[in-house]
Amino acid sequence: MIERYTRPEMGSIWTDDNKYRIWLEIEILACEAMAEIGQIPKEAATEIRNKANCSAERINEIEKTTKHDIIAFLTNVEEYVGGLSRYVHLGMTSSDVLDTCLGVQMKQAGEIILDGLYGLKEVLARRAAEHKRTVCVGRSHGIHAEAMTFGLKFALWYDECTRNIERFERVCKEISTGKINGAVGTYEHLSPFIEKYVCEKLGLEPAAITTQVIQRDRHANYLSTIALIGSFLEKIAVEVRHLQRTEVGEAEEFFSKGQKGSSAMPHKRNPIASENITGQARLLRANAHAALENNALWHERDISHSSVERVIIPDSTIILDYILHRTANLLDKLVAYPEKMKENLDLTLGLIHSQKVLLELARRGMKRQDAYVLVQQSAMRTWEEKIPFIDTLLANKELMKYLTKAELENIFGFDKIFEGVDFIFERLGLE
Repeated sequence: MIERYTRPEMGSIWTDDNKYRIWLEIEILACEAMAEIGQIPKEAATEIRNKANCSAERINEIEKTTKHDIIAFLTNVEEYVGGLSRYVHLGMTSSDVLDTCLGVQMKQAGEIILDGLYGLKEVLARRAAEHKRTVCVGRSHGIHAEAMTFGLKFALWYDECTRNIERFERVCKEISTGKINGAVGTYEHLSPFIEKYVCEKLGLEPAAITTQVIQRDRHANYLSTIALIGSFLEKIAVEVRHLQRTEVGEAEEFFSKGQKGSSAMPHKRNPIASENITGQARLLRANAHAALENNALWHERDISHSSVERVIIPDSTIILDYILHRTANLLDKLVAYPEKMKENLDLTLGLIHSQKVLLELARRGMKRQDAYVLVQQSAMRTWEEKIPFIDTLLANKELMKYLTKAELENIFGFDKIFEGVDFIFERLGLE
């Protein structure tokens, strides 16, 4: 049964050997189903099971003449089973084999991708817990906004990773579909029992209705979800690339002993993994676009999708598998610099606390817009004169009518942030 082909390494899923062996299993199972309903002799199905085989090298050789892959395959099978080959592919069309096989391959690939997603999720959970209370600056528009914790970055990615797992489980279920119903999907020459039997043995569900092919919205959804997961990994990579910039320096990719960053400049330590992940994610989006183009076929089938899928489906699954593991390794070994985070936190001389001052003034009876003007006056003085924000606030006589020095200093703490972080982590199920 097909179980012996389950969960090979990602690249081997898309080899000719794996593909032809799945084709062979589909044909054998179809013969067994036909024997079950008396369409062919049971002893013939048994002998076909015992004798049937195929050779990728031989099939590819025959195809040079036939210019048709399924016919080349069936010719090779006939060389093994002899006269009983008259029962092989009986009433079936090429797409019965091709699309059902593709469903198996995409299911196999999906299982490996899901393993990678779960592995990444574990890394994110661990790093989130590690840096739950590591204070750093939050940025909006690339500008310092307010304080947060470094662990929240990992927690955010953890949550998105969870959604991606849920999405991909759904599309894997949707793509785990087969069809054995003939040239235009009418079952004219095949009993629905044959389709049900074959699909069940392969771990697939029969499509409720098809033309000659399973409809390509399923494949487009699968590749679109892969592209979305790729954009998630790119999001992580872009953040790491920014944090590793010399001017930021809050985290960097692990730099191993003997590693070199530049052929010209011995001092360089570059975010090469993150840049690679970013580039590969672009390919996934391009492939998803091609998959969307494949959905509109002529009438009950043409083959404009076929040549595209031979490239985009193997490539997308291999790429995603690769960058999933590369991202997990990147984050597992990511070097964080809390001291630099603290240094950057202080770059704006306390301006990150401006909203807290504004809100406290409003709570004490000042109109919000009046409070905004007063706090902004002190903030602009800090920007322009490089005077610590707490000093410009203390010098603001109108503002200090509402606060004492001790109360103002207390506002500049981080306890409320930690309360919020605890709530978020609890809601996410993180420690």
